[in-house]
Amino acid sequence: MGSADNTVAAIDRISIQVALSGYSFKMSCRDGVTRSSGWHSADKVFTAPELQRRYDEVDISLFTPKAALFPVHFFNPGESRRLLSDVAGISDGDVVESVAVPEFGAVMVYSNSIGESLSKVISGSVLRTDGNRSPVYPELYFMLKSLPYISEYNKIVASYADGRLYLAVAQGKTLLLCNSFASVDFTTAEYFIFRSLKKLQLNPEVSSIFFRTPLSESQEMSLYRYFTSVENI
Repeated sequence: MGSADNTVAAIDRISIQVALSGYSFKMSCRDGVTRSSGWHSADKVFTAPELQRRYDEVDISLFTPKAALFPVHFFNPGESRRLLSDVAGISDGDVVESVAVPEFGAVMVYSNSIGESLSKVISGSVLRTDGNRSPVYPELYFMLKSLPYISEYNKIVASYADGRLYLAVAQGKTLLLCNSFASVDFTTAEYFIFRSLKKLQLNPEVSSIFFRTPLSESQEMSLYRYFTSVENI
C-alpha cells in the first residue's frame, strides 16, 4: 500500500477545494475529529457547520487551469503576465499573481480569474484562529506541496474537477511533471494519466496514485485495475 505522511502537530486544520461546480473539504481537529466531504454545490457554503468556525490552518485551493511553473532563476516578477500568457489563455482583465515553490526551486505563476466568486466568499468566511484570511492558491500548488510527504519513490498526485485533470509527478526529490489536461470525462482523465506516465517511463503497476479530489467508487475501482494502490489525501 502507498502512503502519504501528512503527520502534523495537533491543530485544527481544514483544506477546501473550490471548483466552478462547487467545493469539497477535508478537516482534522486537535480533538481527533476528522471528516472528508464529497462535492457540494455553492449554495451549501453558508449552512455547512464546518465552514462556520475558525481553524489554526486554512488551505484554500482553486481549480484554475491558468497556472504554470517556472524555475526560480528564470523568473522575473515583471514578466509574470507574459510568462503565463505564453502557456495559458489570459484576458486583459485577468489578475496574474505568483507564489514560490521552494521545494522544487520554482515559482508558480497563476491567475484565479476564472469567473467564480466562491473562493473569495470562503476565504472571507473561513478564517484562521488569529482572525486573518488565508490566500487562495491554485490546486496545482497544493499538489506540489503534497509530493514531499509521499513516502514512495514514484510520487503521483492527481485531481479531477470541471472536466479537467490536474497532475503532478515526481521521482524522489525530482519533479517530472506539473500540468493540467482538458478531460471531458474521467476515462479521458485516465488516458492522460497513463500517457503521461508512459512518456515518463513510469510503470503504474508498481506505483500508487494519490488523489486530492473525491473519487466515486467506480472511478476508484477503475484506477485499481492499473495501480498498486489508490489513496485519497
